[in-house]
Amino acid sequence: MLEIEYKGGNGVIIATKQTTAVVDPKLSLIGLKDLDVKNSVEITTEPRFKIENENARLVIESPGDYEVGDFSVSGTSATRHIDAEGDEKIATIYRIEVNDVRIALLGNIAAKLTDEQLEAIGVVDIVILPIGGGGYTLDATNAVVLARQIDPKVVIPVHYADTDITYEVPQDSLDSFTKELGVEVEKVVKYKLKSAAALPSALTIVEIARS
Repeated sequence: MLEIEYKGGNGVIIATKQTTAVVDPKLSLIGLKDLDVKNSVEITTEPRFKIENENARLVIESPGDYEVGDFSVSGTSATRHIDAEGDEKIATIYRIEVNDVRIALLGNIAAKLTDEQLEAIGVVDIVILPIGGGGYTLDATNAVVLARQIDPKVVIPVHYADTDITYEVPQDSLDSFTKELGVEVEKVVKYKLKSAAALPSALTIVEIARS
């Protein structure tokens, strides 16, 4: 069983019985409590989202290939949305394989992926991507373009407007993205998936309530 929780910002927890991965846990940047990474795999899409905790099971913060528990993680460098094309690539896109489920984790990246990055992502079942825009993350339009380009079964949107979160710049609403993508929306408290066989047959937005 694979479970995915949404914690606000880019903060996501991906867990199986064997392994828990905590994505971009430094939520104090947006006025929330930092996520606990003790005994968990900490995955950060850019350095400022990292928590310095020696009790993490493993810290993944840069491109490369990693194996931990039942997780296989591959990272590829990327340009952040707020950086110029020629700037150093300090963001990381991840492909995460958990048993037979394949996940793409994008972070606050620039809107256009290179052929090399698309090849590194490959065929995936689930894509987790920010949609709030404001010049800080992908906006609804660019997020829709990438979702169509990657062509997963499930899109999990993150980093959108929330009255309880203080983002550095205003973020667009979730509705902006769901209306533009124009596919079925499944609302859950926590996304649970027994196996890849249980994925929807057509592209679906899974809206996970922030917990």
